[in-house]
Amino acid sequence: MTTDLIIIGSGPGGYRAAEYAAKNGLQVVIFEGAHAGGTCLNCGCIPTKTLLHEASLPHPDYNRASTHKETVVSQLRAGVEQLMAQPHITLIQGWAAFKDSHTITCNGTDYEAPNIIIATGSSPKQPPISGIDHPRVLNSTQLLSVPAPPATLLIIGAGVIGMEFASIFHRFGTRVTIVEYLKECLPATDSDLAKRLRKNMEKQGITFHMQAAVKSIDETGIVFEQKGKEQHLDVDAILIATGRQPNTAGLNLEAADILYDRQGIHTDPETMLVRHTEGHSTRNTGVGIYAIGDVNGQSLLAHAATMQGIRAVNHILGRPDNIHLDIMPAAVFTTPEIAGVGLTEDQCRQQGIACTSKKGFYRANGKALASDSTEGLLKLIVADDGRQILGAHCMGAHAADIIQEVTALMNLHATIDQLKDIVHIHPTLGEILLDTAQQF
Repeated sequence: MTTDLIIIGSGPGGYRAAEYAAKNGLQVVIFEGAHAGGTCLNCGCIPTKTLLHEASLPHPDYNRASTHKETVVSQLRAGVEQLMAQPHITLIQGWAAFKDSHTITCNGTDYEAPNIIIATGSSPKQPPISGIDHPRVLNSTQLLSVPAPPATLLIIGAGVIGMEFASIFHRFGTRVTIVEYLKECLPATDSDLAKRLRKNMEKQGITFHMQAAVKSIDETGIVFEQKGKEQHLDVDAILIATGRQPNTAGLNLEAADILYDRQGIHTDPETMLVRHTEGHSTRNTGVGIYAIGDVNGQSLLAHAATMQGIRAVNHILGRPDNIHLDIMPAAVFTTPEIAGVGLTEDQCRQQGIACTSKKGFYRANGKALASDSTEGLLKLIVADDGRQILGAHCMGAHAADIIQEVTALMNLHATIDQLKDIVHIHPTLGEILLDTAQQF
């Protein structure tokens, strides 16, 4: 079978790219080996946010939460399947692999296209720890399906996944402990806000062991070393939250001479075209192979995958766009949540960029006081030369919504003076942003 575009994987990057390509006249064949919607919908963003919502209710009930989670996932999955059933899109259930640079084989049938998008996502990474195969050790997908919250949960890793699961299960009554090798949680986040979030979670009752290395897992718990001293903790369940790895196994990337390693498929950050091994014979033959989302390791975010997919399709169509893939907002849905976009102060210093930062506090905001959401901080970072907004980082209620406004401004290359002139609704948390800007 010959088509215009082949997509491997139907997560946010894959199915949105398929929809966009079909709307622009391309015939699309999309392959999915598991469930439509990918990790984000089935065992990532959506189920965790559903549990987080349920856990935030006055009387959280895990059974009710689990039922609600399954209902939401099923409804959204059906929506994706319906989307993939529209004209110009053919969804094929099965595991696809390269036969050559323009041919994909699946279920014993070959499919050819001049353009192929790899959107296979990622999966939980397992560190080399003795005893990691013990039944009490779970990855994030498995923890989402436990029949009841464990009495005690130890989380290895204080990144996004570890911190979100800590917030969720703590609210369901689990006693949560986090063991992290690094000095601070959320290493990619503004260091001031990361520390503030950890301290807040400690006040809630979550225990952190920072700069601690897990040595082994045994029948009752784990052994870890902190400041030269070994400790043993008895726990009912252990979550491995030490990151994710690209799903490249089984794709037979060698058949298309695609360059990849443990971090993902090597991809041009502007076009999403894959990089090939030296001497690749089809480099200039018009065959376009692209890699988007987690599998290219550039930005492990669902919205990054979506926009990378649109960029890839635009490149296929020869259509320019104004997508700024270097301005990538991100949020961690802990309690309270934390979000950011652009450069941090530390990154500015490392890059030699002269900048000024100002802070705004939730406790000075009327809406925050009225809604009992006074724990929070917003930080704005502005270039000394030109006063362009370089970054914004926030911890507190609706942090992601506040950061989204800054993201829009940064996409338009706005200055802090332009932000200061924008009328903000009163009373809203968004006024924290305006008040902070007016300090410059």
